[in-house]
Amino acid sequence: MPELASDSVGVVAPQTAHFDDPLALACGKTLPSYTLVYETYGTLNADGTNAVLICHALSGHHHAAGRHHQDDRKPGWWDAHIGPGKSIDTNRFFVVSLNNLGGCHGSTGPLSINPETGRPWGPDFPMMTVSDWVHSQARLADRLGIERFAAVVGGSLGGMQVMQWALDYPERIAHAAVIAATPRLSAQNIAFNEVARQAIRSDPDFHDGWYGEHGTLPRRGLKLARMVGHITYLSETAMGSKFGRDLRQDLGYGYEVEFQVESYLRHQGDTFSESFDANTYLLMTKALDYFDPAAPHGGDLAAALAPAQCPFLVVSFSTDWRFPPWRSRELVDALVRADKPVSYANIDSPHGHDAFLLPEPRYQAVFAGFMARVARDQQLEGS
Repeated sequence: MPELASDSVGVVAPQTAHFDDPLALACGKTLPSYTLVYETYGTLNADGTNAVLICHALSGHHHAAGRHHQDDRKPGWWDAHIGPGKSIDTNRFFVVSLNNLGGCHGSTGPLSINPETGRPWGPDFPMMTVSDWVHSQARLADRLGIERFAAVVGGSLGGMQVMQWALDYPERIAHAAVIAATPRLSAQNIAFNEVARQAIRSDPDFHDGWYGEHGTLPRRGLKLARMVGHITYLSETAMGSKFGRDLRQDLGYGYEVEFQVESYLRHQGDTFSESFDANTYLLMTKALDYFDPAAPHGGDLAAALAPAQCPFLVVSFSTDWRFPPWRSRELVDALVRADKPVSYANIDSPHGHDAFLLPEPRYQAVFAGFMARVARDQQLEGS
């Protein structure tokens, strides 16, 4: 049986929290009850000042670090950054990572049973917003005895949740790390999301979202949606260096897989279509589209950020064309105008948007430095 690395959080098990208090949602509907699946790493200190919340991106989930069994081949999605001695040092911090509402990895979502009908929610599951997720996360924090997070951290869609935390619960967040995110999607980003949704919705096996009751899955549509999305997560440089124009086989002058990049994208799509729920994908992309905290303030992002009380770290990546550096600087400039403390780093990386998931040395140095500051500010032992 292989030994786990000394900087791993080790073997972890998901936990479940059920809530019977109804949750009013931004769409006007109410969830009468719901369940959140989460994992924790490290130990909550006696005064509860060392908790860090990890917010996941579109296809993420609660399993952020460690492994689910000793010979598990795949660690959590942010294992490079969470563990003893890593950027989010579990010798200092108590880390909470959950699967958001509407997800398909255990938390209440379209695959769950609707208590009013006794059948899976399916497409009837109410529309989610970033604010809805943050309110449910705050309830989980209450359940865990966490009055205030030392830091709330997230990349991409997770970074949007961090921003929302600073606005909805400014007194409950001591530091914020917004990584590879944007204060609102561009029209081009919304367009990419719509193409992905239409790929799913036009699949004959989608059945208006009731594919479960028909014993089908919209695999083709979800595969295409993932392929489109995956292209936007990588940079041209990353794709070129990884695949170039390399052939998988000799040219056949047809439509079969011939180039390595074609094979890679099809594999990514096939794998994703077997592991992710189509209705969840639709919900998550719409939550991305809806996020725009400046909208109620006439588009003035600085005014929207007025409630925030904590210092921010904002990180972008040079080749991220999905959420490019200028969108992060837009957030930084608004924080400066709002007189909020902020540090900013644009990391030179060839990996595009996916760089936020990877162990880039300069990224790790910046992130680790920020988390060391969090530990000092919270007066945590060993800092």
